[in-house]
Order: sequence, then structure tokens, then C-alpha cells
Amino acid sequence: MESFERARLDAYFAKIADQFVPAERVTSFLVTHLLPERPGFVRAVAATSRLRAVLPKPKSVTAAAQREVEQTVAVDTLSRELFADPETALEYFESRAAGEPVVLLDVGGYFAPTLVALHSRFSGQILGVIEDTENGHRRYEDLDKLPCPVISVARSPLKDPEDFLVGQSVVFSTEAIMRGRGDILHGRAALVIGFGKLGSSIARLLHAKGVQVTVHDIDPVRRTQALSQGFTVARDREDALRGAGLVLCATGAISLHGEDFGHLRNGAYVATVTSSEDELELNSLPDVYTRTMVGDHVTRYQTTGHYFYLANGGNAVNFLHGASVGPFIFLVQAEILAGIRMLTRTDLAPGMHEANADDRAAIATTWLSYFNR
Repeated sequence: MESFERARLDAYFAKIADQFVPAERVTSFLVTHLLPERPGFVRAVAATSRLRAVLPKPKSVTAAAQREVEQTVAVDTLSRELFADPETALEYFESRAAGEPVVLLDVGGYFAPTLVALHSRFSGQILGVIEDTENGHRRYEDLDKLPCPVISVARSPLKDPEDFLVGQSVVFSTEAIMRGRGDILHGRAALVIGFGKLGSSIARLLHAKGVQVTVHDIDPVRRTQALSQGFTVARDREDALRGAGLVLCATGAISLHGEDFGHLRNGAYVATVTSSEDELELNSLPDVYTRTMVGDHVTRYQTTGHYFYLANGGNAVNFLHGASVGPFIFLVQAEILAGIRMLTRTDLAPGMHEANADDRAAIATTWLSYFNR
């Protein structure tokens, strides 16, 4: 990032911070993709709260960004296991923020498995969670009873530009990987699993590139939306897998189970928009499949009479090329900062919440003044 770009970003976040000053200064923990532009957001979180640790999402860490963040904030290793066991999670938070009021900034529902135990046993106070993704939104929504407020930005209209552009970046990276092996998109029927904001963006761009696209989604409403936009909607999932030369998984949940891989057409490519643990049951694949690296970030899975290719080990394919969505990501990050102020108020009951329309309009207005140039 150029020095003038960094200065503009810091000025933008300073303006956002002035607009959304928390009622009290609280402690925060930040789960994030540690991408090249992310130190600016980290600085903003540290300016509006006592940021005790950054927990970078595995597979999406840029070394230069990590080095910059480590100069001022602790960077801890993130894993699902860290927050899967109540005792382990409690020990971690007690070591970092004993007795303090805490907000948890999440990407993917990492804190969900032990949130109830943490809320009742932590020596401080868990004020609430701010969740960035649809996958994480569902993880919190699926809890029997939330012990504290969870503010979701996953379905915010301010996130729509990011979701659209992430879909574009997924197609770009998938095509780049295929071209690296001498293959192209054209001539391969594509199956998009999941027709949410990311999946629909992927499907539209593939269609614009002249690719025949079939959509599968468990939600009948989304299937009707796909039909209305001119896509073929799979009636039989197994048949759709057999006919696709490219499968793009965009559910944020398990798209392909162990038994599904056997239905893939020979030579098909599989790519995802999130981590392999969230989209693919690779551990359930039969042991008869051998795994061979056959190109940059391409693994061939092969057994007698059958083979397919997996991009980037099943992890988000767009992170191979920076996963950048430009300054539009700063809209979502500003809403996260506004969420910190929401969690310091005393009128939020336990449950799922969103920012109000006035706050989103204020964020959009500020963003336009800095980035619509």
C-alpha cells in the first residue's frame, strides 16, 4: 500500500471511529484474514478498543501484514480446536483478558462452540460477538440459546459489494489455475453449489464468459431465483456432479461429502470459496485415492478408473491471488467498528442483531467521501 493510500485509509477509519465512539472502552479479540490491507483495520480496532490479540484465519495470512501487526499487537495462532473445548478457551481468555469486558470480532463462528460456557465462567464479561460471514451467522443462530448479543454483518447491504466482488475473484483464480495447466473454462459445463450472494455472483460471471452453468441449492426459494435468472437448476444432485467439468462450492457449509467425490466426472476441477474444513469432507474420501501435486496449487485425486483435480487444497481459491475486493471491504469493517459501540450499550438483549439503517447510511456516506474519487 502506498503511503498516501495508507494515510487516506487511516483518515477514513479515524472519521468512522469519531462517528461511533463506544460508550466505554472495552477489550477486543479479532479474528480476521490478515491480507495486505488489513493492518489499517487492525489499527482502527485498536483505536476503539483494547485489542488484546489478532487471530489470523489459517491459509489467509500475508507475511508482511503479520509482521506489521506484530509490532503493536499480539498475533496468536487460530484453530477450531482452540475454541472447541470450554477449558481450553477459558484458559486462553483468562490469560489475555482476565476480569475485563470483552467483545469478540469473529469471521466464521470460531467462538460459537464455547460461547455459552465462556459467558457463564469467564472472570470478566463477554459483552457479545460481531460476526462477519454467513457461515458464522448460521453457527451462532444454531445455538439453542444465545447468552449474549451477536451482531451479524453477514447479511448487511454494505456487504453486498464485497460478496459480489469475492465471487468475481473466485472465478478469476479458478480460471488462472486451470490455464496454468493448459485447460480453460470454455467447453466445461460448470456446477455451482450454493446460490447465495457468492454463488449467484460466481454463476453470473461464468455465464457471462460463455460457460454453461447448472445450479444446486437446498433452498427451494434460491432454486426459483436461479431459474428466473436463466440458469439450469439441478433436479438430481448426483447427475449434476457427473455432468460437470468444474464444480464451485459456495455454501459455507459442507458442499461435497465423502461419497459425493465418486460421482465427479473424470478430470473435473473442484474449487471452493472458503476453507476446506467448511466446504469439503476430504477426510471421508476412500483411502484408495492417491494424491499427487500436478501443478501450482492443483492436487490430482486418483483411483482405478477415476480422477479429479482439487484447487488450493480445497481452501478458498481466490486467496491465491490476494482475494482483494478493493476499498469496498472498508464498508464492512466500518460496520464492525459500529458494532463495538452497539455492544457497549445496555439495551441489547441476548440474540441476533444488526446495525440500523441510519448507521449504515452514515458509513456509506463517509466511505463515498473518501473512496468515490
